[in-house]
Amino acid sequence: MVRSLWSAASGMIAQQTNVDTIANNLSNVNTVGYKTDTVEFKSLLYQTLQTNTTTANGDPKPIGAQVGLGVRTSAITSQFRQGPFQASDSLSAFAIEGKGFFAIAGEDGNTYYTRNGNFVYAINADGGISLTNSNGEAVLDSNGDPIEFDGDIVTSNISISQDGQFMYPDGDGNPQNMGIQLGLFQFMNPAGLMKQGGTLFAQTPASGEAMNEQDNDELPQSRVVQGYLEASNVQVVDEMVNMIVAQRAYEMNSKAINTSDEMLQTANNLKR
Repeated sequence: MVRSLWSAASGMIAQQTNVDTIANNLSNVNTVGYKTDTVEFKSLLYQTLQTNTTTANGDPKPIGAQVGLGVRTSAITSQFRQGPFQASDSLSAFAIEGKGFFAIAGEDGNTYYTRNGNFVYAINADGGISLTNSNGEAVLDSNGDPIEFDGDIVTSNISISQDGQFMYPDGDGNPQNMGIQLGLFQFMNPAGLMKQGGTLFAQTPASGEAMNEQDNDELPQSRVVQGYLEASNVQVVDEMVNMIVAQRAYEMNSKAINTSDEMLQTANNLKR
């Protein structure tokens, strides 16, 4: 009965983590570039009550008896499936169709990656124009350098091709390549990326090294769409169903604790 108390308690703790994750998904349903998280569970240790042996008559009894000691959270995995596109009035809004990530230069000097293409043009310290995210962190090009333009250009005239090349009209109004390409990077295991908040991810040994699409022809090339943003891939209906399932599992574990408590109380009252 003590085993059942601790097993049920571990189940309540695990389901609380599950509900917390679902709540975070629902709270980010309108966050650009957000990716759904799912909780994975694993069973804990098993206590052996009876090993593989024989019966009293000497007949083989190959199946033993083991009792599990509960559950725990093994991982919270981000699902990097494509989110729906939403039109934006901003000409510096970019969406990725494919597996690529934008690269962002963090304030700490490290490079981070995101699917949030809600960028802005900002005046930098040199009087030029930089492409940044909403926090003012520079967006990187395919060479890993901050994307910057001359201060005399009109940002509303900048366009971008599907492969990420920035274009600017010449005197005749024909778009010309500016020699700057938006950096797009992929990972062998995106689920191994570490979440940093603000829809930013950091590279880890589990994710593998960032692979530049421009330098690797074997990678499926992503497509950049100007004037659109990739919305969160959270499916509200699925999350609500998952929350109901998690709530019911939490209630069942709570009921198991109550039942074990009643059984212990009955055992304690036997001597009376």
